[in-house]
Amino acid sequence: MMKKLPAALFALAAVITVVCSTPATAAGLTPLEQRWIAGMTPVLQHAKASGMPVDVVVQPQDAPEAAPLALGFRDGRCKLVLSLRGNPEGEATMQRLPAGLEDSALELMAAHELGHCRRYLDGVWFNLPAGFSAAPAPDGLSPDLQRAYLSMKSARREEGYGDLVALGWTAQRHPAQYAALHAWLSAERARDLLPGSHHDTLAWLKLARDPQALGSAPSMFDAALPVWQRGLNLDED
Repeated sequence: MMKKLPAALFALAAVITVVCSTPATAAGLTPLEQRWIAGMTPVLQHAKASGMPVDVVVQPQDAPEAAPLALGFRDGRCKLVLSLRGNPEGEATMQRLPAGLEDSALELMAAHELGHCRRYLDGVWFNLPAGFSAAPAPDGLSPDLQRAYLSMKSARREEGYGDLVALGWTAQRHPAQYAALHAWLSAERARDLLPGSHHDTLAWLKLARDPQALGSAPSMFDAALPVWQRGLNLDED
């Protein structure tokens, strides 16, 4: 998930901003926050080694309606934002992680956010690749609803790319766990599904059921791209 980050958030969160090189046991973090960061650490270390400008920001205030993990962009840097305090979904998400694969699932979620980061750093957020064009909004919608529909379609495409990047990471780092993590991610996307909505990425997940579909590109971003484009051909028909 990508989110806009207001300056006020950083004024509040500055005291417990965790740069990816900082240990998960940093002072001031709750056990749940430490657990999430510890699980994501391999992905954060990879981002740092690759030169991606990525920080982790922990919101110190209660955020009961927020996504537990989201990505924002500010001052040329990607911000993985944890909103776990006063947010029951943070613990609920942990309870839904596949037993015995909790760390790998947290890595998958962090890699998804890096997919968003890569698109934003490349200046192509919400843009289609060359040769693709977006289908128009359905007839009969007001101008406001047309804009909302097209924005939802764009967000759905980005979520599909993020999921494929996450699976690219899994295929490269945890190949023996790929089938189980793919099944878990598919179940998460199918939970409370509204077909065609922002997080309806099932069409892309079906294309990546076999990890061989992601090819052998060394970069998880490059691995995701051809599968994402195949899904775009279906999505924009």
